[in-house]
Amino acid sequence: MDKIRIAFFDAKDYDKASFIKSNEDRYQIDYYETRLTEDTCRLAEGCDAVCVFVNDDINKEVIDRLVEMKVRLIALRCAGYNNVDVAYAYGRIHIVRVPAYSPYAVAEHAMALLLTSIRRIHKAYIRTRDFNFSLNGLTGFDLHGKTVGVIGTGKIGRIFIDICRGFGMNVIAYDKFPAEGSGIEYVSLDELWERSDIISFHCPLTDENRHMVNGETIARMKKGVVLINTSRGALIDAESLVEGIKQRKIGAACLDVYEEESNIFFHDYSNHIVDDDTLARLISMPNVIVTSHQAFLTEEALTNIADTTLDNIAGFFENEYSINEVCYKCPSVNECKQDHKKKCF
Repeated sequence: MDKIRIAFFDAKDYDKASFIKSNEDRYQIDYYETRLTEDTCRLAEGCDAVCVFVNDDINKEVIDRLVEMKVRLIALRCAGYNNVDVAYAYGRIHIVRVPAYSPYAVAEHAMALLLTSIRRIHKAYIRTRDFNFSLNGLTGFDLHGKTVGVIGTGKIGRIFIDICRGFGMNVIAYDKFPAEGSGIEYVSLDELWERSDIISFHCPLTDENRHMVNGETIARMKKGVVLINTSRGALIDAESLVEGIKQRKIGAACLDVYEEESNIFFHDYSNHIVDDDTLARLISMPNVIVTSHQAFLTEEALTNIADTTLDNIAGFFENEYSINEVCYKCPSVNECKQDHKKKCF
């Protein structure tokens, strides 16, 4: 029997290293640096599956082309799937994902961003490298006793809550599907906006919560609020964020994701002019920290991503189903009437 062939898009060196180690020559994997788009999907010709990441664009046209080429599976090597037209894919091509690769990696990165921002670690690092040991302008504030609002209490959100509690912070949270018996104080979004000194986002992107941070919701927040986003960029309206910072309403922003990141993040533009004026303004602001979607990037997470992705592919082609299949008919990402004991269609 011929090996299953996989077209692997948006491949980086760290991706290839982890997948080569995990694959152990089970499957034929063709690695491509380019993202999967309407213009590049022809690279999947003759493949049984495509492996994609957060910035690959799997729209209706791409899905139709993959189906025409008899590609049977879209294997996401990430948890989120807002970049896939899941409803259109139903009945045409199957989708699997990695629901949890290392929730600790993302939660710890969120806290690292927060500490770096409020204690001015990034500024101190640059300053002391020039042998400038002045403390002027480096005053921060204690996390102990502050109220943090956590939006999304899945695995990552709950781990972030545990970290915050370790700092002696007061935790409130919002989730459309609260975790029963968790001991978490759930509040409405309006109350969360109003009470929180710090707000951290740990929820998937949906049509319902797109731009949940906007001019109106920013106006309800405390003056000097700190926003942390390690989830999906489009949860925050970037233009409104800029205005909120300029008006001194938002005290700081820690961003690992950005709404228009797909053509920018994961690439080196240090010798180029970036056309995105909003991102350029954000990066230029002294109270904004931007990392390029690196919250997941730990050795443990990369190993888990590779192992789970390849297990998903094995489950689909060898066992005729995968427990991590994505179906738009599921009422939430954590619920499925079929219990994932067979293919969704």
